[in-house]
Amino acid sequence: MMELAVIWSVLLAQTMLALAMAFALYRMARGPRAQDRILGLDTLYINAMLMLITFGIRTANTVYFETALIIAVIGFASSIALAKFLMRGEVIE
Repeated sequence: MMELAVIWSVLLAQTMLALAMAFALYRMARGPRAQDRILGLDTLYINAMLMLITFGIRTANTVYFETALIIAVIGFASSIALAKFLMRGEVIE
């Protein structure tokens, strides 16, 4: 009974994350300013990371957790680079 509850919970979480990713893609495509597009990109990579974690829980495979960690590090670095580019117009000084 407990396994069934976990399976349905993970499935519901994946469905909601897919919906959130669709909204983030919409914001990236239709954002009126560059800041809105960057915010959509940040939301998209966080949702992708969480989706990989739910896949890891569902399949009990550690590769998904390692991939989520790599996405988190690369996403954070890209957010910093994009914010610096918007503030100063250049990334590397």
